[in-house]
Amino acid sequence: MYVVLAGCAANPPQDTGNLCSIFREHPDWYDHAMAAENRWGTPAHILVAFVHHESSFRHNARPPRNWFFFIPLPRQSSAYGYAQAKDAVWSEYEAERGGLFTSRRDMKDALDFIGWYNSKSHERLGISYWDPRHLYLAYHEGHAGYRSGRWEKKPDLLRLAGRVDHRAREYGWQLQQCEDEFKCDDLLEFWPFCRK
Repeated sequence: MYVVLAGCAANPPQDTGNLCSIFREHPDWYDHAMAAENRWGTPAHILVAFVHHESSFRHNARPPRNWFFFIPLPRQSSAYGYAQAKDAVWSEYEAERGGLFTSRRDMKDALDFIGWYNSKSHERLGISYWDPRHLYLAYHEGHAGYRSGRWEKKPDLLRLAGRVDHRAREYGWQLQQCEDEFKCDDLLEFWPFCRK
């Protein structure tokens, strides 16, 4: 049981600013991101940009906790894990996906969750899969909050969404330079001698 749990929670990458470095350090994350892209439609580099801004690649990330003297107060929300998914929406995801053994601490599940949520944003709000800024606004505010337009009056959130957009575009450019390294899908293949 310990080995399974340890495999779910990897250390944050050394260079979080470079997607090629991230995937070299954690090559299974490339496979997970591509699986989520193929299943849900959001490009892999956008999915990873969300993880970067939500948790800084920390598997056990949580919102800060306030204290009253030495007494810990409740956290600001139930957001948890790589994707900072809240309890209610994670439960909705699990119910729809049949995810009996899913975990917010597992990068594979976190990327799949973000892809699933973005697919809902695309269906319900008409946001393009290639629009990280508005996908992130819907992710942060929820679909009802996005539809209400309240985010337009939140300058801090708009700046954050702009940073997510910039990070996603940087990651996309970086991945174009190195993606062939990660396309080997046979145990006997290795870069640069992949058949793909």
